[in-house]
Amino acid sequence: MAKYIFVTGGVTSSLGKGIISASLGKLLQARGFTVTIQKFDPYINIDPGTLNPYEHGECYVTDDGAETDLDLGHYERFLNITTSQANNITTGRIYHNVITKERRGDYLGKTVQVIPHITDEIKRNYLLLGQNGKYDIVITEIGGCVGDIESLPFIEALRQLKWQMGAHELVTIHLTLIPYLKSAGELKTKPTQHSVKQLLEAGVQPDILVCRSEKILSQDIRKKLALFCNVNLNSVIEALDAETIYDVPMLMKKEKLDERVLAKLKLSHKNEPDVTQWKKFLGKIKTPTDEVKIGLVGKYVELPDAYKSIVESFIHAGAENDCRVIVQYISSEDITRDNASEILSGLSGLLVAPGFGERGIKGKIEAIKYVRENKIPFLGICLGMQCAVIEFSRNVLGIKNASSTEINSNSKDPIIDLMEDQKNITMKGGTMRLGAYNCQIKKGTKAAAAYGKTRIKERHRHRYEFNNRYLKKLEKGGMIASGINPETDLVEIIELKNHPWFLGCQYHPELRSTVSNPHPLFIKFVKAALDHSKISL
Repeated sequence: MAKYIFVTGGVTSSLGKGIISASLGKLLQARGFTVTIQKFDPYINIDPGTLNPYEHGECYVTDDGAETDLDLGHYERFLNITTSQANNITTGRIYHNVITKERRGDYLGKTVQVIPHITDEIKRNYLLLGQNGKYDIVITEIGGCVGDIESLPFIEALRQLKWQMGAHELVTIHLTLIPYLKSAGELKTKPTQHSVKQLLEAGVQPDILVCRSEKILSQDIRKKLALFCNVNLNSVIEALDAETIYDVPMLMKKEKLDERVLAKLKLSHKNEPDVTQWKKFLGKIKTPTDEVKIGLVGKYVELPDAYKSIVESFIHAGAENDCRVIVQYISSEDITRDNASEILSGLSGLLVAPGFGERGIKGKIEAIKYVRENKIPFLGICLGMQCAVIEFSRNVLGIKNASSTEINSNSKDPIIDLMEDQKNITMKGGTMRLGAYNCQIKKGTKAAAAYGKTRIKERHRHRYEFNNRYLKKLEKGGMIASGINPETDLVEIIELKNHPWFLGCQYHPELRSTVSNPHPLFIKFVKAALDHSKISL
């Protein structure tokens, strides 16, 4: 049976439970343990699929087609593992499962209540991943803050589970904040004390405290926290603000978080964690030999978390190319035909990001026209690829009415059209083309050179596709369909013949990039941008 680690949060949201969970998982994995991480979110949405990026940041898609929280991206990037639907559960899904059972008559006419029915369903899901024999340790991040009304059933289920399983089968880590009051010149422990008190009132005693702080915790402060929060002194872990999220595993190793956890779980220390490759990666991102400026054009640029996986993919690919990628966020609504040159001329590469709806499309098309004509390396993802096809059709092939039915449902030339199997769908959640699909790549293309193979599998999240009725016209005009889905003949990758590096993909390559395995398209795109920057000097 697997051992379980639960990570809760207090004082404020956005402290970094996901990064702490992923960092701990990395250290345990580096010691030889098999680890997975799951996220339990307290909101009532079934999943984040219908949430606006401004509400919840990026929606992360798994191989099996689950629309999940962006923290699953951190789990995969740090641990180099694949997650699934089972790794992200919401209150909405818990209630949906319970109500479905009630409608089937599974409860034999009993009154369905939060306790025991909801908490039992939460516990069932807590334990699910640990019951297949694949993992030594399952880390569970509970979203939100202790004390939030919506989090109470999750904390109650944790209390019950801790009582049922015993002290050495389950460890609770509480992440909290030690604020620094500049006027007083002091770090304050009271918010943490109150947070732990709320957790205790719910019946859960944390085993380990991880304390976010911008200042070093003195020994006196550690003793005070240990005394008033009823934890061992060596279980008060300092989590200083880091230069990059990739520093956190090394900071947690220095604080011996993994050792404390293993001691609590009575697991023998198999090995010292082997973090050689991680240190090498850190060295590359901190001391690059070059730098390159790449524009990211999208309509959610005010919230960088909307493009979290893309930004992290640039970091991975930058390290692989020994360069720092400076990402310049550009709102697609700010770009016009008149100012495109002024906004984009200083860039060595341009990525046009995914998105939905008509807003910002004109700016994306103008940006693509500029980089195509000026031979600046380009990568278009999902809607970015679709915009590239529309721009080429209008300005090179002379199909003036070329459009997408997502933008203009009455388009005379729907170069991008709603997929046939999507036309009768009215429900929004979980009904797109989701998850990993096969793609056959043509030999001798930029895509084939990037991947080093001709058969790949990539993750999708979209409703609209390239309309194959226009394929011959595009290829005759110089745009290659270099990647095709072998089962459906849908175009997955396009590129230009007479351009240093111009490629668009219908799928989301950023969802497969990890520290250990940077995505090949991002590696080649960053390399092309780096080459362009040197030519333009």
